[in-house]
Amino acid sequence: MASPTSKIGHGLAKILGIDLHYRQETGSDRITRGESVFSVTSADTYVEREPTAAEWLHEILPSGRDLIHYLVHLFPFLKWITRYNVQWLIGDLVAGITVGAVVIPQSMAYAKLAQLPVEFGLYSSFMGVLIYWFFATSKDITIGPVAVLSTVTGNVVLKAAEKVPDVSRDIIASSLAIIAGSIVLFLGLARLGWIVEFITLAAISAFMTGSALNIAVGQVPNMMGITGFSTREATYKVVINILKHLGRSDLNAAIGLSALFLLYLIRFTCTYLAKRYPNKQRTFFFISTLRTAFVILLYIFISYLCNRHHRGKGQKPIFTTLGNVPRGFKHARVPRITTDIISSFASELPSTVIVLLIEHISISKSFGRINNYTIDPSQELVAIGVTNVLGPFLGAYPATGSFSRTAIKSKAGVRTPFAGVITAIVVLLAVYALPAMFWYIPNAALAAVIIHAVGDLITPPNTVYQFWRISPLEVPIFFAGVIVTVFSSIENGIYTTVSVSAALFLFRAFKARGRFLGRAKIHSVIGDHLLHPPEEDKEGNASPRRNPAESEDSVRNVFLPIDHHDGSNPQIELEDPYPGIFIYRFSEGFNYPNANHYLDQLVDTIFKKTRRTNPATYGRPGDRPWNDPGPRRGKEVDPTDKRPTLKAIILDFSSVNNVDLTSVQNLIDVRNQLDRYAAPDTVDWHFSNVNNRWTKRALAAAGFGYYTPEPDGSGIHRWKPIFSVAEIGGSHSAAAEAEARENRRALKAAAKRDQASDDIEVRTGSRSSTPDSDVDSLDKQLSQAKAYGTMSQKPSKVAVVQGLNRPLFHVDVTAALNSALANAQRKSH
Repeated sequence: MASPTSKIGHGLAKILGIDLHYRQETGSDRITRGESVFSVTSADTYVEREPTAAEWLHEILPSGRDLIHYLVHLFPFLKWITRYNVQWLIGDLVAGITVGAVVIPQSMAYAKLAQLPVEFGLYSSFMGVLIYWFFATSKDITIGPVAVLSTVTGNVVLKAAEKVPDVSRDIIASSLAIIAGSIVLFLGLARLGWIVEFITLAAISAFMTGSALNIAVGQVPNMMGITGFSTREATYKVVINILKHLGRSDLNAAIGLSALFLLYLIRFTCTYLAKRYPNKQRTFFFISTLRTAFVILLYIFISYLCNRHHRGKGQKPIFTTLGNVPRGFKHARVPRITTDIISSFASELPSTVIVLLIEHISISKSFGRINNYTIDPSQELVAIGVTNVLGPFLGAYPATGSFSRTAIKSKAGVRTPFAGVITAIVVLLAVYALPAMFWYIPNAALAAVIIHAVGDLITPPNTVYQFWRISPLEVPIFFAGVIVTVFSSIENGIYTTVSVSAALFLFRAFKARGRFLGRAKIHSVIGDHLLHPPEEDKEGNASPRRNPAESEDSVRNVFLPIDHHDGSNPQIELEDPYPGIFIYRFSEGFNYPNANHYLDQLVDTIFKKTRRTNPATYGRPGDRPWNDPGPRRGKEVDPTDKRPTLKAIILDFSSVNNVDLTSVQNLIDVRNQLDRYAAPDTVDWHFSNVNNRWTKRALAAAGFGYYTPEPDGSGIHRWKPIFSVAEIGGSHSAAAEAEARENRRALKAAAKRDQASDDIEVRTGSRSSTPDSDVDSLDKQLSQAKAYGTMSQKPSKVAVVQGLNRPLFHVDVTAALNSALANAQRKSH
């Protein structure tokens, strides 16, 4: 008895004129396009049930348990903090102190890129490493000021300062951090970390390379002591101005160039010695890692010797130094955010968010793969979002993951994200204990540190060559991003690479080409010996296999593209598996962008390889459509046309996950078009490798998946339902083996009697219904079939793989072809 809900629904459907029974594939007296009249209501077997909207909602709506799981996973440290031990602590201490020694000079140098006093770099590095470990899924990543993001921030600050001149630069930078961090935090809390996947490796590499060139060139004037022009212009203009004003170099050039030389000398020497003395490799690694700290300390000492008598009011140092750095967190406050401030940098906000995302996620993913763990991109967005939202309360500006410091942390043997707390303590000591020493740091030495650091971000030529070998189309995208960055700005370079990458993706999706497949029989070979399948003696006993492939036959059919565009050997001649039967495989999914392109190719090829079933379909010349005029007046249809008529189409959905309304409607239109072409026959549509229940539901709703009766209903008596069955258990006793041999013998005998079933394998079989009987039910036909007869006798051993109410959905291409071949004979020739 129908439930009240069903009654209400049926009543509303009747009022609104909705036909709930427009298709009845499981049995109905109504025969319309795409329906089957076979009844499975009495069959004790598997009938596939369609998914419902309620199931979909149940899958996407979180349960109470899901909400608890979500909240717990917001704090990943809860999983490992209770197991923290001394060995982990030692590794974290070493890595934390090492990174702390590096981050102090780097953060002060990067603050100058952001057009801020150097102390703001210290504030940003402190808050980054202190907050991140609560939310981290990466043990290696180090959050703090980075060169590229600092440069982007500096550009934003300068532009915004012109619009709101009464607001200080650090307030603008803090506001930018909070707004950008809030956006990223929302993406993370909504679990939208997958959005980062839209940014390709070519775009990331171009962004890194172009930014590194921009930053390095912009720091050359500071390193050389050259003044008189802006270093924030396009890279090529800065290069030209450097060459014009090279004669203005002063003593700062001696400091900067020698510092840069020392940095590279120490790295080269340590790398060489580590290879020469492998047993001391770790020692040389730490020496190389701390080279920045060594060089800065050396030039602090030199600066002290040169400038100790020049520190005072009205006195100018011999070469430029940092100057006074306040002790402690002098700029801690509640950030001031107004609509005027936000509007001043709103146009620059997308580039800031993109840099926040791609730097951090790309770095964390890379080191996760290197160190054999997996990061959660959404949770990482939560981490950097919280860091940038809370950091400005202590004066921080936008921060994200640092490549160089992350590499150092990883190689130093970090064990857990808790190493960030150790680094925070080191930075805290520097903020309170070392400001007096910071006065003596030469600006030229900091510029050398920046140039040395960003040099590692430049993509080497060998990597670009590998890009070319893997995907030639993406190499122009890489160079386009670099060129735009050099001749315009970092922001424009980001937009260029992301836009062109998206355009390439859309082009591939819209212009996707399917492949027509042909059948080839292949043999497995070891050396020069064929692997033979098991043979039977005269009594039907299987002889032992003579090869190691015990689970599959060495001779089998495979399906390859007829045009050999997959790289298969063109000497293997392929053709359609049977005259008038076509196998078509989609390559890039099947959705609205590419549906027309696919189906146009399908129809064009079918028209070229087949002829109209009934050339006299149009009784009078005026009945013909304008685009099919037929033969010239007074001439008959070409009698020598030996092309076959269209019988069946097999669509391989192995690359298709979801379909949409547009793609399915286009498929319906093509079906109707080809039915008119094949009239008075109809075309059988078989589908293989359909792996999504919603895709099956969509195709079934459009009338696919079950038998299409002939217009006169005569072909229904000759249709043969072919199903695949699979073993689900049972004994391997002698009786079971004997039964299997009997089934094989019966199928061989049936194949000799029925030429149309020659290709049906042991696991599939059928017997056509007698012409004198009425329409047989599906369960009766299956009970007559050998394979299904075995199933009905011993249901614990085998079962049908696909639902009996979807006989034209097949488990693979072979099963689909078997079904198409078994029913091809009822078509016109």
